[in-house]
Amino acid sequence: MAQTSSPAPRTVEIVTGLHKHMQPLFGQSSDYDRLLQAMGPARFILLGEASHGTHEFYRERCEITKRLILEAGVRAVAVEADWPDAWRVNRYVQGGGDDASADAALQGFERFPAWMWRNVEVQRFVEWLRAHNMAQAPGQRVGFYGLDLYSLFRSMREVLDYLERTDPAAAQRARARYACFDHVREDSQAYGYAASYGLARSCEDEVIAQLREINLRSAESVRSDNLDEGFHARQNARLVRNAEEYYRSMFRARVSSWNLRDKHMQETVQALDAYLSEAAGQPVRMALWAHNSHLGDAGATEMGDRGEWNLGQLMRERYAEQVFNVGMSTHHGWVSAAQEWDSPALRKRVRPGLAGSWEDLLHQTECSRMLLVFRGQPALCQLTDAMRLQRAIGVIYRPETERLSHYFHTHLPRQFDALLHFDETQALEPLDKSGVWVSGEMPETYPTGM
Repeated sequence: MAQTSSPAPRTVEIVTGLHKHMQPLFGQSSDYDRLLQAMGPARFILLGEASHGTHEFYRERCEITKRLILEAGVRAVAVEADWPDAWRVNRYVQGGGDDASADAALQGFERFPAWMWRNVEVQRFVEWLRAHNMAQAPGQRVGFYGLDLYSLFRSMREVLDYLERTDPAAAQRARARYACFDHVREDSQAYGYAASYGLARSCEDEVIAQLREINLRSAESVRSDNLDEGFHARQNARLVRNAEEYYRSMFRARVSSWNLRDKHMQETVQALDAYLSEAAGQPVRMALWAHNSHLGDAGATEMGDRGEWNLGQLMRERYAEQVFNVGMSTHHGWVSAAQEWDSPALRKRVRPGLAGSWEDLLHQTECSRMLLVFRGQPALCQLTDAMRLQRAIGVIYRPETERLSHYFHTHLPRQFDALLHFDETQALEPLDKSGVWVSGEMPETYPTGM
């Protein structure tokens, strides 16, 4: 009978050491007392996730954010979502707009992957945020904003709608500039391909000119708490300018398009910070929600070796100790993810973490839910001072090519200030469930398919 080899001594030493530093989580309100204390006066709280479809990541992120709003004065939640769709939710949580419920307000999230924001946990949080805000004075309400830049054509329409209401002549000029895109029929990737390969001229000059003109209107904009439609229009015009460059870059090196996207996110945070801090008369605190690969410091991962940066790294470089970033991980369970781009969400089984990975190491502690705080803990940082594989599941999960598709090397205590680990996790529940999501994958065929 073959004997099972014991773990390497170094691994045993690390696992034993982790027991001295980890805090088990019991699903109680007090679980995050230590985490909030570690955050101290940091103004930007970055809350990550190791997948875009894990129930526990979304639920705990919502719970932490509620405490930050109630106890730490957080005034904005900025998420990895398109600006126009998130602004519709912002109108709802601030008591404006035409939507009668969180479900209705979230219907703006139509493009793939809709379940990232149209899911049960976000719906509950949006309803909670509206109820919280309705008990506050208008100037004290918490906003909900988008950081991403995929909404090229939707943002153009938002700019035109605003100008048609406020300055018909300016709207006519904007319409003439944006007509440069008419030949691609709102297909952003077709525009990028054609402009990159000289099949059609670039619209770069037009979008820059439009951004410049609408920015000149900023002094005339009338502020109305967090629902300043002029600010919304300016952000959309800036998004159009950045998205135009992003889609052209997609057909060059992958690194450049990734960097442009995360630079846009950082610019959006800066704009929100300046806008909200001016309104409040003092620096505001914000919670940022995005994937670990955006919020963990890329300089502490192999992403940095490839010349990629991300939002977490850019935020640290600009704001230093004012940034506190929290990663999340899981060893095994279920996830909502697609098999291919633009295909339906499936309930997919998440394979156990690869041997030697951070997920595997944390699994060996036999703690089902834990918090590790790295900031201010030199002994823990020294204990985990190594590069290991870390899993990243986006909107697509391909377990058959998991090592190649979903793992990269990271230096955990430099990547994050704290980490939440949930050993076994469940799939995030979409609001719009397909039959294939409900049925899920057949456990008895996993992993061989036989």
